[in-house]
Amino acid sequence: MANTSTRTLRLLSLLQSHRYWPGAELAERLGVSPRTLRRDVDRLRELGYPVEAQRGVDGGYQLAAGAALPPLVVDDDEAVALVVGLQTAAQGPVDGIAESSVRVLAKVVQVLPRRLRHRVDALRAMTVPASWRGGGVDPGVLTTVALACRDAERVRFTYTAANGTRTDRHAEPHRLVSLGNRWYLVAYDLVRHDWRSFRVDRLTSPAVTGERFRPRELPAADAAEFVRRNLDNLYRAYDVEVLVHAPAATVRERIGRWCTVEEAGESCRVRMTAESLDWPTMALGVVGADFEVVSPPELAEQVRDWGARFSRA
Repeated sequence: MANTSTRTLRLLSLLQSHRYWPGAELAERLGVSPRTLRRDVDRLRELGYPVEAQRGVDGGYQLAAGAALPPLVVDDDEAVALVVGLQTAAQGPVDGIAESSVRVLAKVVQVLPRRLRHRVDALRAMTVPASWRGGGVDPGVLTTVALACRDAERVRFTYTAANGTRTDRHAEPHRLVSLGNRWYLVAYDLVRHDWRSFRVDRLTSPAVTGERFRPRELPAADAAEFVRRNLDNLYRAYDVEVLVHAPAATVRERIGRWCTVEEAGESCRVRMTAESLDWPTMALGVVGADFEVVSPPELAEQVRDWGARFSRA
């Protein structure tokens, strides 16, 4: 006969696989007496599993819904399905699901036997996902980073910047943030000695170093606010104001769809908002008239730079 702990796990697995088990059949499957079965059921109840019993000759047992979710027992096929499903959910379009999926995925992968890891990898390699998220993220990368955040363990990785430059990073990971259809890692960069947010789809070959660290104080209310603030700085809008020495009617005809044009004597005042100064520079060139940059100063610098390059050409 199996020992008590093994038999209890076997009982739990059987109860999870069938909605209802007649008592006699369940005892036979476990190779125990009805009395021993009742003791094993009581043991499961003590562990928090809500097992309901139906008395009588045809009585039996079934798992009921409880107040909290107790630990589950799954077989090999179910474990593989669970991991693949969580990987898909981590990159799916359902709000509020992605971050929870990564947390659960990290817990499951940590205890997944090696033989099942091979099956998961093979299934993922032969499946083409229809991702809704901008920038595909390797679930393995997400899992590694999530565990490093949880365990306060330093991590090394290669990061590719927006301009294509690749650098090796050594960081203390703080939190993963799902924002704007992308994943971001908030971490303290040990090379640059400052907090950074990294797009996870640009992060490759993450590896924990085994070095634990004491978490630092994040210079923001939370990780999501830190990422939002960095994105605002990166993509901040420029409020452009230019005095164009040409009739307002002429300027409206040429670029009026993208800006506000106001009369200013024989000239006109042009205002527009843009995330990049490239478009205002090109628009002012299309006008075909002299102009004076009122703001921002960066626009005047860019116009001078473009003018010098055009002159050299």
